[in-house]
Amino acid sequence: MVRQIPSPMNSNLSLVLASLILIASIVHAVAYEGTKSEWHGFERYDFQLGDRNCILVAPKSATEGHPWVWRARFFGHEPQADIALLKKGYHIAYCEVGGLFGNSEAVAHWDSFYAHVVGKYDLARKVALEGMSRGGLIIYNWASANPDKVACLYGDAPVCDIRSWPGGKGSGKGSEADWQKALVAHGITEETAESFKGCPVDRLQPLAKAKIPILHVVGDADNVVPVSENSDIIEERYLALGGSFEVIRKPGIGHHPHALEDPERIIAFIESHVKNALAEKLKLSGNVLPRSGLGHSGRTFQETAKGTVAFIGGSITEMKGYRPMVNRVLEQRFPDTEFTFIDAGISSTCSTTGAFRLQGHILSQGKVDLLFVEFAVNDDQDAAHAHRESVRGLEGIIRHARQVLPSVDIVVTYFVNPPILKALQSGAVPVSIAAHQTVTEHYQVPSIHLAREVAERINNKQLTWKQFGGTHPAPYGNRLCTDLIEQLFDHAWSPDSLSVRALHVRKLPTPIDPDNYERGRFLDFKAVQLPKSGWQFGVPSWKELKGNCRTRFRDMTLLSSSVSNKILTIDFQGSAVGAYVLAGPDAGVAETSIDGGSWQKTPLYHRHSEGLHYPRTVVFGAALANRKHTLRLRVSADPNHGGSAMRIVRLVAN
Repeated sequence: MVRQIPSPMNSNLSLVLASLILIASIVHAVAYEGTKSEWHGFERYDFQLGDRNCILVAPKSATEGHPWVWRARFFGHEPQADIALLKKGYHIAYCEVGGLFGNSEAVAHWDSFYAHVVGKYDLARKVALEGMSRGGLIIYNWASANPDKVACLYGDAPVCDIRSWPGGKGSGKGSEADWQKALVAHGITEETAESFKGCPVDRLQPLAKAKIPILHVVGDADNVVPVSENSDIIEERYLALGGSFEVIRKPGIGHHPHALEDPERIIAFIESHVKNALAEKLKLSGNVLPRSGLGHSGRTFQETAKGTVAFIGGSITEMKGYRPMVNRVLEQRFPDTEFTFIDAGISSTCSTTGAFRLQGHILSQGKVDLLFVEFAVNDDQDAAHAHRESVRGLEGIIRHARQVLPSVDIVVTYFVNPPILKALQSGAVPVSIAAHQTVTEHYQVPSIHLAREVAERINNKQLTWKQFGGTHPAPYGNRLCTDLIEQLFDHAWSPDSLSVRALHVRKLPTPIDPDNYERGRFLDFKAVQLPKSGWQFGVPSWKELKGNCRTRFRDMTLLSSSVSNKILTIDFQGSAVGAYVLAGPDAGVAETSIDGGSWQKTPLYHRHSEGLHYPRTVVFGAALANRKHTLRLRVSADPNHGGSAMRIVRLVAN
C-alpha cells in the first residue's frame, strides 16, 4: 500500500491538505503502444517512430532489471533464441533501418529508438544487440557510437564490410543494386569506397575499450558474406585490441540457415553478459554530490518499514517525470516499506514561492524522511532571479525543513533549459545553479547536477537535446535524472552505510543570507481587515476573463480587487511580506505601505501573463526587523498594460 498525497489543486488552499490523501495500491502496469498482436505466445506491438517501423515483444513477466535484446534485420527469422529469452523475461525489440546500411542516419534512428523505449518502458540501460546478415552493420556502428549502452553483441553471419557485401569486391557474390544503394547511403563513390572507414571492421576501438564481448555464428561455406572478409577480420582485429571474441563455425553451411537449431550457446552468451551488465554499479558520476548522505532516511525505510518522501518544485516536478520514477525505484529498493509520497510540484513556481508554501504543502503533513527540491530552471527562466533571491529561496527551504524536521534528508536537483545549457556548454555557471550550489555546499546537502551531466553528454555527442526532451524532459531525460539519483542511493545506502547506526547530528550553520525565507508561511485570510468595498473573496468568473487559468486554480477562492484606492490591512509577525498571486492579462500594480511608510509600487504583470493567469510570488518588503508589522495594500492600474486586477491565492510572510 502506498499513500499518495497529491499537490493541492481544485480546492481552497485554506482546506486541510490531509483531506486530499488518497490511499491506493500502486501497480506498475506497462501500457505498450502500437498495434497489438500475438507472436509465439507473447504480446507483440508494432508502432511507428518517426518514419521507422518498430516492434516490441513483451515477456509475460519481465525479469529484474528489464533486460532486452535488440534485433537488427529479418525479425522473426530463426527466432528460437529470441523466444527462449522472452520466456526468461527479456523484451525483444526491432527498429527497421536495413536500407540504410549502418550509416549515420541509421545510427540516429537507433539513438531515437533507444531513448524512446528505455525512457518509456524502463528497459535496461545496456542492451544485447543481435544482428543477422546486413544487420551486422548497424549493431556494430551503433555500438561503436554508444559503447556505454551495450551489454554484448551477437552477430549472425554478419556483414562487417560493405565492400564484401553488397560490394562483391572480394570472393562473395555481392549485389549490384544494393551496392549502389549503399554508396548513396554512405555518401561515397566507387572511387572513394576503397578508403572508406565507416564499416564495422574499422570501428572496433570503442568496443574494445568498453570491453564489450562479441559472439559470431557463421557458416564456413558462406559465399554471400564470406567469413574471411568479415568475421575473420573482426576476430583478428578485436583480439589484437584486447577484446573478448567468440565464434561458432558451422561446417559446410552457407549464408543460410542462420542461428543454431539448438540456441543454448547463444542464450548462455547473452544471459551471462547481460547479467554482468545488470550487476554493474555505475561509477559515481561527478555530477552526483553525496555530501552528508541520506543515512537517516535509508535507515528509517529499512528498519521501520515506513517512509514519507516529498517532492517540491515547478512543472518538472509536477509532471509525470522523474518524481514517479523515483517513487518506483524506492518501492523496488525497499519492497517491504509502506511509503507515503507527497507531490508538491506546482508549475511556474520558483524557490521563493516554494519557501513560502513549504509549511502548508509539506511540513504540515507530519514527519518527512526524504525531501526532493527542484527549482533551478524556474529560478532562471520564470522568476529571472538574481543570485540573492535564488539563495534566499533555497536556503529558506532547507533551513525551515531542518528546523521542523532535524533528521530529514534533502536532495536538490538542477534541471536544465536552453539558457542554462548554453551557459554550461560555454564554461559559465548559470546564476540560479551557482546560487543553489552555494546553498547545498554550505549545508552539505546532496545534489544532482543533471544540467551539467546533460551538457557534458551533448558536448561528447552521447546525447542530443531532442533525445533529452527539452526543458520538460522526455521519458529518457527523466530516466537519466533518475539514474543519477539511483547512483546517489547506491552510494548512500550501501549495506555498510545502512548498518551504521550512529549517525551524526545535523546542526544548522550560520545562514548565508540572514534574510532568507526560513520562516516562510501563508498568512491566515481571517486576519485580513477588508474595506467596506473593493475587495472580495470568491471564485473568479474565469470564462469571462481573458487568458487561461490552470485547472488547479479554477475552483479556488481568491482574494481579489480591481478597484483603485481600496485598502486592505493585515498585521503580521516576521521580516518579509508578500503575496502569492495569479497575474493575468488584466494584472494591475500592487501598492503597499508597511508600518505607515511611503507607498511602494510592485507591477504584478509577468512576461507570461499575456495569455495566462500566471502564478507568482511578489515580495513587498524583505529584510525587515523580525517583529510585528502592519501591511496596507491597494491596487492601481498598470500604465503599460492597462489592467488593474489583483487576485491573491495567499498572502505570505517570513
